[in-house]
Amino acid sequence: MAKEKDPNSWKYWQFFWRSWAIQASWNYERQMNMGFMYGIAPVLDNIYKNSEDGELKKEAYQRHMLYYNCTPQTSAFVLGLSASMEEQYYEDQENFNPETITAVKTSLMGPLSGIGDSFFQGTIRVLAFGLGINLAREGSILGPILAMIISFVPSFVITYYGGKLGYTMGNKYLAKLYEEGLMDRVMYVCSIVGLMVIGSMIASLIELETPISFGETFVLQDVLDDLLPQMLSLAATFIMYWLIRKKVPMGWLLTICIVGGVVFNVLGILN
Repeated sequence: MAKEKDPNSWKYWQFFWRSWAIQASWNYERQMNMGFMYGIAPVLDNIYKNSEDGELKKEAYQRHMLYYNCTPQTSAFVLGLSASMEEQYYEDQENFNPETITAVKTSLMGPLSGIGDSFFQGTIRVLAFGLGINLAREGSILGPILAMIISFVPSFVITYYGGKLGYTMGNKYLAKLYEEGLMDRVMYVCSIVGLMVIGSMIASLIELETPISFGETFVLQDVLDDLLPQMLSLAATFIMYWLIRKKVPMGWLLTICIVGGVVFNVLGILN
């Protein structure tokens, strides 16, 4: 008996192929958001295909144009899960809160990036090209070929089955979560994890320090760190957030960052 073809297989391949291009339109404002939108667009077009769904489709597009940054290979899982949540929302708009989709995406970015970067960039690539370089030094053509194959095979498997797992797991468990009244708790936990991810990004990516001191007895930066570590970094983030809310053009924001970085470096404020 011939095995029945999975009607959703085209979605798995969309998640697979389009996650490889997720960094093609990388930008400084929202990083991989346009790549993620490109990855989920075919599914959204299929869900909101009726003419009366135009407003819902527009909201879905805007929802997936928000900030996103994750390892490309593990992004297929997020694409699959987000697609299944979009379908669940379309089928039960009265009870399904679409903000849950964004909360889940945000909460997954940090853990999947940590796992994905460590595995693909810090392990597989090092092993693959370490072996390839040794063979290439001996004059073997197998060096670059094996390096590419060893790098590609784990990426292929995890990207394809990650997208499939995210989609099928989402369809399987989302309805159960709603039936048992657990979805609000899931959203609450995801919101907390998402805030932790954003907070850690502020602390690790923005480093502002003040050089103000009076001899060796008073160092202002030590006082600020005792009150709240990375206080200046947090203040700078809130200032940029305020400017964005005031709809300051992105060109001006980049100019402020570049000029401010140069001035702060000269003054010894920016590490």
